Amino acid sequence: MSTAVHAHPAHYVPLERRRRPLPEGTAEIQAADAAALAAAVRATSRLFFWSMRLLARSRRRAMYALFTFCHEIDAIAAEPSSARRTELLAGWRREIVDLFEDRPQRPQTRALAHAVRLCGLPRDDFLAVIQGRALDYEVDVRAPSLIELDVHCAQVAVSIGKLAARIHGMPALLGDRVGAEIGRAFRLTSILHDLADDAARGRLYLPRDVLRAHGIYETDPKTVLGDPALPEVCAVLARRAERHYADAMALIATLPRHNLRGVLVIVAYYRTLLAALTARGWIRLDRRVRVPPWRKAQLLLRWGIMGR
Repeated sequence: MSTAVHAHPAHYVPLERRRRPLPEGTAEIQAADAAALAAAVRATSRLFFWSMRLLARSRRRAMYALFTFCHEIDAIAAEPSSARRTELLAGWRREIVDLFEDRPQRPQTRALAHAVRLCGLPRDDFLAVIQGRALDYEVDVRAPSLIELDVHCAQVAVSIGKLAARIHGMPALLGDRVGAEIGRAFRLTSILHDLADDAARGRLYLPRDVLRAHGIYETDPKTVLGDPALPEVCAVLARRAERHYADAMALIATLPRHNLRGVLVIVAYYRTLLAALTARGWIRLDRRVRVPPWRKAQLLLRWGIMGR
């Protein structure tokens, strides 16, 4: 549903640098695009790759395309040159306009063209992903308000969740609700997972409303991470994320599960990661938390194969 927390932009090679010249025929282009997108997803996250394999071919290709689109936007947003970043993101904005005017040029947008028509994917959600990541790197993020944090989540995660929900075949209104719950849950989990990495970049996503409620008035990331009250602040966000997971699962329970097995795998993965973070605690942030390969395989078997 969203980009994987461990797939840092620095580890992702943009698809345009991977692909070879395409053959001329439409069918051959579609096949080449699909192969390139699948390879990019597999190289970035095997769990996402195998969970998406549970979808029908057209929906699977659309999810591969959405996944790689999000990672390319992440990689561009992390560009050290602001001029280069502006240029590349402007190119993607033009490409999204072209997608909705039936003239897609890139592998991702060519693969998404059918899903745009089939699933009613909104253009504004794609543009929100681009805008959200651009603002995230242009603005000095240090202890945003709860309202500002929610806007951030809506742009960089909820918009992706809503697109993914529609690609999976959920009805528009219900799918938007599911995407919103999952997107917020994923982003809060990622924030808690990346506290130390974000602080090293001078960034702090913990909301100042919650920090102040626990007696922390500093906004310097490293100072906040060393405050004795940090575990209480993180516990508040962890509980909020878990509520979003629970609400998402309650909505999903009203839908047929056959097409949603991939969603269930990824939700289970992020929820497992949140549980592992909570079990570790919020003092030794240098102790990296990961979901081991055997546990990922177990989640894939339980939720992907068995569907429960």
